[in-house]
Amino acid sequence: MTRMIDDEWRRWIAENLLLDASPEAVHAVLVEHGFGREDALCEIDSAQQSPYFLAGSRLRNRLRKREWMLSVYGELNGMRAGAASVERRARLSRDAFYEQFYFQNRPVIVTGMFDMSPARRLWNFDYFRARCGQAEVEVQFGRDADTNYEINQPALKRVMRFGDYVDLVEGAGVTNDFYMTANNASRNRAALAALWTDAPPVDEYLDRASSDTGYFWFGPAGTKTPFHHDLTNNLMVQVIGRKRVLLVPFTDTAHMYNHLHCYSQVDGGAIDVARFPSFEQARVVECTLEPGELLFVPIGWWHYVEALDASVTMTYTNFLERNDFGSTYSSYREL
Repeated sequence: MTRMIDDEWRRWIAENLLLDASPEAVHAVLVEHGFGREDALCEIDSAQQSPYFLAGSRLRNRLRKREWMLSVYGELNGMRAGAASVERRARLSRDAFYEQFYFQNRPVIVTGMFDMSPARRLWNFDYFRARCGQAEVEVQFGRDADTNYEINQPALKRVMRFGDYVDLVEGAGVTNDFYMTANNASRNRAALAALWTDAPPVDEYLDRASSDTGYFWFGPAGTKTPFHHDLTNNLMVQVIGRKRVLLVPFTDTAHMYNHLHCYSQVDGGAIDVARFPSFEQARVVECTLEPGELLFVPIGWWHYVEALDASVTMTYTNFLERNDFGSTYSSYREL
C-alpha cells in the first residue's frame, strides 16, 4: 500500500530543497521510503510553487549573503600572522588586552597574571576536604550514558557532600561521567564560598565590584565540554591540571552544524568529517591551557574543552568593558 505524505515529510522536502538538494535526489529518497512516484513528484512540484517556499528561498538568499560576508571577514583574519595558533602573552596590560583582543574578538592566553592568587598556592584535594568537605554541592552524573549530556544537564544533577565528591575525583581514572560545571553554580557558589575568596577576579581585566563572582569547574581527567559558543566573552582561569581546547571563530558558524541554541552536532573529541563534511572548512585552533594560565574566549567563538588531568577551572564574565550582548539573542530554539 502506497504511503501518504504527511506534514513532517513536507517539512523535510522543503528543508532539503532549500539546502539545494536536487528535486531528483529528494524524489529518490521519497520513493525509497515507500511513497508513490507520482505522489512524490506532485508533492515536490507543489512545494516549489508554494508562496511560502518562495518566501523561504528569498530569506535563504539573504542569509547566504551574510554568511559570505562573514566568511570573507574570517578569511582576512586567518591571513594575519600567527592566526593558526592562540597567541601567548606574559602579563598582558589592560589596554593591550582590550584593544588587541577583547575589541577585536581574538583569543589569547595570558601568563603570569594569576601566579600570586591564593588558589594557586592552596588548592589541592586535602585543602578542599578540610575547608568545605561538609558542604552540600551539586554535581552532574550519568554524562557517559547520555550523548546529549550538555543539553540535558538539568536532568543529570545530584546533590552530595563536597568531601565525597573530592574523594571520587581523586580516585577516578579518565571519565566524563561526572563533572561539576558552571551549570551547577547557583548552589555551589554559596556552598563553596570559602573557596571563592581564594580566587578573586584578575583586577587587570575584571570588575571586582560586580555581582558576578565567577564559575567553578571541577572534575577528573577526561571531562568534556562539547562544542558550543557562549553569549558572553569569557575568561578561563586554569588553577589545577591542564585542559585541551579547540577553538573555531564565529565567522565559521556555517560549518559548525548548529542544530539547537548554541550547540554543535560535531563531537570535538572524535571529529567525523564523513558525517559532517562542511566542518573541514572551519578554521580550528588548538591549544593546551596550563595551570596558572588564562584563556580569553571571545563571544561567539565555538569551543570544545577536554581535561587532560584532574582539573579545576574558574571562569569569569565580569569584564570591565560591556559584556551584555546576550540581551539581544533570541535563537534558543531548533535551527
